[in-house]
Formats: sequence, C-alpha cells, structure tokens
Amino acid sequence: RYPPKIAKMTTIYAVYLIAALDITWMFLQFSVTPYLAKKLGFDTLWFGYLQTTVGVIQLLGGPMFGRFADLFGARTALSLACASTVVFFLLLAIADTPAMLFIHKIPTIFMHVLPASQMVVTDLTKPEKRADALSKLGLCFGIGMIVGSTLGGQLSKLYGEKFTAYFGAAGSAFSLLLVLKFIPKNTKAETTRGNTTVFNLGEITRLMKFPTVMQTFIIKIVAGLPSGIFQVMFSIIALEFFKLQPEQNGYLMAYFGIVQMVIQGGVIGRLTARYSDNSLLLLSIGVSSLVGLAQAYIQNVWQFCLNILPMMFSLSVFNVITDSMLTKSVPSSDTGTMLGLCASVQSLLRTVGPTIGGFLYVNYGISSIGLIQFFVNIAVFVYLLQRRLNKTAKQRK
Repeated sequence: RYPPKIAKMTTIYAVYLIAALDITWMFLQFSVTPYLAKKLGFDTLWFGYLQTTVGVIQLLGGPMFGRFADLFGARTALSLACASTVVFFLLLAIADTPAMLFIHKIPTIFMHVLPASQMVVTDLTKPEKRADALSKLGLCFGIGMIVGSTLGGQLSKLYGEKFTAYFGAAGSAFSLLLVLKFIPKNTKAETTRGNTTVFNLGEITRLMKFPTVMQTFIIKIVAGLPSGIFQVMFSIIALEFFKLQPEQNGYLMAYFGIVQMVIQGGVIGRLTARYSDNSLLLLSIGVSSLVGLAQAYIQNVWQFCLNILPMMFSLSVFNVITDSMLTKSVPSSDTGTMLGLCASVQSLLRTVGPTIGGFLYVNYGISSIGLIQFFVNIAVFVYLLQRRLNKTAKQRK
C-alpha cells in the first residue's frame, strides 16, 4: 500500500537527500583514488584497468541489484547499497598496496544508491509526473558533484587521503541511518510474483519482451555510447588537450555541476509537462548530434565551456526520458529490475569507453570522438523521425 500523501512526500524528499549525500561521498572519493594510485605506482594504463574493473563489477551487479530491490523492498536495497559504500571507504582507507586498491572496488557490486533512489521515486509518482521527479535526482547529482569535489579537495589537502576516506565511511554510515529512519520497507503498489530468485537471468531478460522495451533499450545504448566515450575520456582530454591544472579542472567540474542543476531542476520538468516522451527523445538525440559536430572543431577550453550547455541539456533529457519510458513499459513490480538494467548501460559505457576512446584519441585525435557522436546520433535521429512520420501517415489513413 502507498503511504498517506504527506508521508509519501517525506519519503521522496528523504530519497533526494540520500542521493545527494551519496554523490557527495562518491566525488569525495575521486579526490583520493587517483592520488593514492599514483603513490602506489599506478601509471595511466593501470589506472584505466582499475576504472574498467569497477565498470565490469557494476555491469554485473546492476540488474541483480535491481531484481533484489523488487523482491526485498526499498529499505533493504538502499540499506545494502549504503552499507557497501561504508565498507568501500574503509577498505580505501587501509589500502596500502596495488592489490588492496583493486580489492576495495569489490563492494561496488552493491553500490547502487542512485538506481535504488530512482526506484523509490518511480514507485511513489504517477507516470505523467515521473520524468520530472526523476530529473530532480539529477539536481541532487549536481549538488553532490559540487560539494563532494570541493570537500574532498580540501580534506585531502589539509588532512590527507586516509582521513578523507574515513570521512567518506562516516558520511555513508549517516546515509544508512537516514535510510533506516525515513524509507518504508516497501514502496510498491504491487509486489513481485512467481520466481523469487535474485540471480535469475530469465526473469531479468523477460522484461525485454514487453512492447517497445527492446527498441528503447537499444537506442539508449547506441545513442548513448559516443557521448559516454567522451565522458570517460574527459579527464585525459582536460589534462593533455586543454592543459588544465588540477584547480582549473575543479572549477570546470563545478561548472558542469551548476549547468546540470539548472537543467535538471528548472528545465526538464517544464518540458515534460508540455511535450511527449517521444518528442523529447527525438530532441535530445538531435541536439546531441550537433554537440558532437561542434566538439570535433573545438580548439580551446572557452569553446568547450559554450558546448557544455547543449551537451548537458541533451545528456540530461536523454537519460531522464529513456529511464522514464522504460519504467512505464513494465509492471510496477519490475521497475527496480528495469532501473538496474538502465544503470548497467552506464557501467557498460564505463567498461568499453576507455578502450574505444583511448584508441580513437591516440590514433585520430579528439575530433574523431565528436565526429562519431555526430554520425551515430544523426543516424538514430533520422531512424526515429522516419518511424514517427510513418506512424502519423498510418493514423491519418
């Protein structure tokens, strides 16, 4: 059963806070891991292996975690995710060998606070309000990105990496207390029936058979891959192509965060109230193709800062709309599993992105990444537009 309206809103606001804190702790970690890896003798190649390891672990864990959330409820799923984050930071604090740095990544298999938060918001909102509610989680991401980057940098500078990691563990423990206090045991209108095994590939892939799910999922992967490659290569591009210093890179990340907050908090809700999901999907892919074309000809960081505005707009709209469309296509008892599958798409991009992006960047330069984004997205745009025109023509007949 749904809780009363006030209790429902309290739960949603608590989830927003938990999500913002989780992103804060994750960006806090970004101020520790690269420097610790350097101290332990990691070169760029081995640091890439470390990042790929996380991608593979989360790729495997995402769908299973989503299924776990559907079976055992929101509180249990979020508790597991926050508890795993505590263990993650404690292992990071005691990591003093290259092997330990790899071992500390193992808990990331359950560290899916954001998909679990999306599940709760999906369960507690009506389908027509869902995209707007999910976009507010992106606002939380922007806040966490700015606070975490700033806080992590200051703590590492003043007290060192070990203290910062322990601070992250304490913060994650606080997030766990918030989950136990404010999140109800179950938030679903209907519970999962039939097979109740978490590790059941058939139950997970069954969702692909619902109408439009497979098509939307393929579009999410194909259209999202080129921009995903750019995102995972950004730290290398900032360092080598734009020649940014660490503090300049921090300012740029804060700018990213602010732009995302404005778009997620103030723009997407208005757009979803006025336009259909299919129209917004078409718009986001069209804008993304133009972003890729502009990216291919960028020469300096100021031009890049201008391109960030349409880039963040297309990324934000694309991610929110595809997640919203996919959760609307399956029964409410399966939305957690579907969001877990959506999260695994991001993990897939983080897994293959460094390899593809590294090859393109080294052999063909930064412009090749932008041109591939342009050609892939324009092809998807034309395909979707053609389908839409054909559907309109059939309806007129």
